[in-house]
Amino acid sequence: MTNFQPPTPFNIADYFLDARVREGRGERIALRHSGGTVSYGELAAASNRFGNLLLEAGVQPGERVIIALPDAPDYVAALFGILKAGAVVVMVNPHLTRAEIDYFLSYTGATAAFVHRDSAGDFLAAVHDAGRHDSGAPDHVFVVGTPEFESRVAAQSDTLAAFEAAPDDPAIWLFSGGTTGFPKGVVQSHRSFANTTELYGKGVIGYTEDDITASVPKLYFGYATGANLFFPMSVGASCVLFSERCQVDTLFEVIEAFRPTILVNVPTMVNHILNHPQAAQRDLSSLRLSTSAGEALPQDLHTRWQDLFGVDLIDGLGTAEMWHVFLSNRPGDIRPGSLGREVPGFEVKVCDADGVEVKTGEVGFLWVRGDSRALEYWQHPEKTARAFRGPWYVSEDMLRRDAEGYFYYEGRADDMLKVSGKWLSPKEVENCLLGHPEVVEVAVVGHVEENGLTKPYAFVLTRGDDPLPELEGELQQYVKDQLAPYKYPRRVIFMDDLPRTHLGKVDRGLLRGHAGGGGDA
Repeated sequence: MTNFQPPTPFNIADYFLDARVREGRGERIALRHSGGTVSYGELAAASNRFGNLLLEAGVQPGERVIIALPDAPDYVAALFGILKAGAVVVMVNPHLTRAEIDYFLSYTGATAAFVHRDSAGDFLAAVHDAGRHDSGAPDHVFVVGTPEFESRVAAQSDTLAAFEAAPDDPAIWLFSGGTTGFPKGVVQSHRSFANTTELYGKGVIGYTEDDITASVPKLYFGYATGANLFFPMSVGASCVLFSERCQVDTLFEVIEAFRPTILVNVPTMVNHILNHPQAAQRDLSSLRLSTSAGEALPQDLHTRWQDLFGVDLIDGLGTAEMWHVFLSNRPGDIRPGSLGREVPGFEVKVCDADGVEVKTGEVGFLWVRGDSRALEYWQHPEKTARAFRGPWYVSEDMLRRDAEGYFYYEGRADDMLKVSGKWLSPKEVENCLLGHPEVVEVAVVGHVEENGLTKPYAFVLTRGDDPLPELEGELQQYVKDQLAPYKYPRRVIFMDDLPRTHLGKVDRGLLRGHAGGGGDA
């Protein structure tokens, strides 16, 4: 399959939404939520009102507009309204800390923002302080859910032609999902979103108009923006939205109430589902498949999921820099523990530090190219030049490819550990420990001990609230029995929870700080 060739002009608000109405699908259900349903026609009208509100406020094409909203119809109307006005969508977690809000306001230079009344306090305070110090506060902050906002948006026209963007104009900012520090803005074009929709959403997963999707990650996460919004909308299917934090019981209730056919999942939630005491009794029979991305899916979890539910779990790899998944298993071709093979239309190779392809079975850096590559990292020219080389995106992700063309994730380059003079992948130790019956979740990081040597430390969540003192030694021996001796964790630190980044990934930088202390050599 070749890459998607968009016409000029090309705006993804038209591609994903207005085109469904022109096709005569305006009465079909686009969104399902606790308050009812929204048809494609109703959503198009709502997005036009949001877009006209921005134009009335003076927002210009190419300017950034922040969305800091919970998953609900207003989120989707705002997103498409921003695109229709010709502005650029910046999606952020609606529950940011004050320091994170300050960062995003300053870094993005957004001229407008949509925030929800329930989480607007810190945001409005940050905007006020930024304006007082003349440091780039948005000119317009729309507080969704207030009577004032509802009245103002209702007064707008419900017709608006999508801005005539070029395919490679910026459309949406994503943010790099690194495990340390503030994230970089990844500027993605209109072309990228349509290209991966055609190649992966339609070509590999096979979304149809009869599908109903539900998602564990929220819409501000690019993985969910695609799999739980853009992909289903591209074929006239419908998306389930819920604003609550996605805990296991909530997810079970959503699945049983809305009967989705596709579940957009992540390994952490797969683990929580499998460890739920009522998992076997809950009804997941509506699902025809579940996707998994965002972090590596251990083979043990994959096998347990298949044994318990009999539902295909499609693991894959994507990055913000390529927007979405470009390596994937696929229905009828699943190899547990692997990332699958290249999505047609993308080329992937595994290279050493000099950019030379390594031999089959060897670990190296991910290089990928295709028409979903980002334009740049915003205001990071050196990092842009280092990561985007000609048509290729060069990642810090470490992979290996077997003789049959299946790829396997080995971790991030900065997470790989040199222990006893040999390379160690934390993922290998994590996957091993997950096989122990007492381990629910685990993260392994390197800690430099007093003697200057790096050793693996394991941060573990267990089934019991108070793990017995002897469990640390038991887990260390468990790893020694299955892996090379140098790979066992020198310390096992029991946690109530693991710290996470704004995208929900384990914050390994914080864990390294928590390691502290000594440990056996």
